[in-house]
Order: sequence, then C-alpha cells, then structure tokens
Amino acid sequence: MIPHFTDHAANERTYLAWVRTAISVMAFGFLLERFDIFLTYATRVSDRAVTGLHTRASEWLGLGLLLVGALIILGATQRFYRNRRTIEAAESSPYGDYWIARVMSALLIIMALFLMLYVARQIAALG
Repeated sequence: MIPHFTDHAANERTYLAWVRTAISVMAFGFLLERFDIFLTYATRVSDRAVTGLHTRASEWLGLGLLLVGALIILGATQRFYRNRRTIEAAESSPYGDYWIARVMSALLIIMALFLMLYVARQIAALG
C-alpha cells in the first residue's frame, strides 16, 4: 500500500488538469497567431476594399498566449513537486496562495480584454 495514495492521486490529477489547460491556452494562441489567414480570406471574399486591418496584434497576442501556456506548465510542474514533498512530510504545512497565480490570472484577463477589443475592431473594419 502506498502511503497517502489518495493525496498523491489528487495531486497528479490536478497537475494533469493544469497541463490540459496549458495545452488549450497554447492551442488558442496558435489559432490566434494564424488569425491573419482568416482576415486575408475575409477581405478577398468581401466585395469592397477593406482598410484598417492590423494582423500584427493577433500575431503578438498569439505568441503571448503560447508563452503563457508554457509558463503554466512550468508553474504546474513546480507546484506538483512541491505538493508531493509536502504530502510526504511528517509535519503539517499551511496551504498558501502564490503571487505567480495572481499575475498569470491578471495577464490572461488583460489579454482577453485586448482580444475582445481587437476582434470588435476587425469586425467593424470588415463590416
């Protein structure tokens, strides 16, 4: 029997959930980075000349999301090993919040707001 098996299993499930989340963020970043292909196609289908489209912003935001996804994996791995050591330790330790999680959340919120404004502007330019 493995001591504290349920705790270790829960730690591993949490780690894998973070990895899945990071992969989703990275996939969305890749999709966003390639958003210029959609804009190019949309302008060719349009029956009028479209001006004011800026695809550089989507490229940078997509690359930023790829980086955030990689950082999520690094942070999740660090947290997994720290929790594993804590589970194995004989003494109790407090469960704390980490500033990196707050910074990552704030960064994702800022990126989401920028993306919302960016897409709205692109749609307005197409319409």
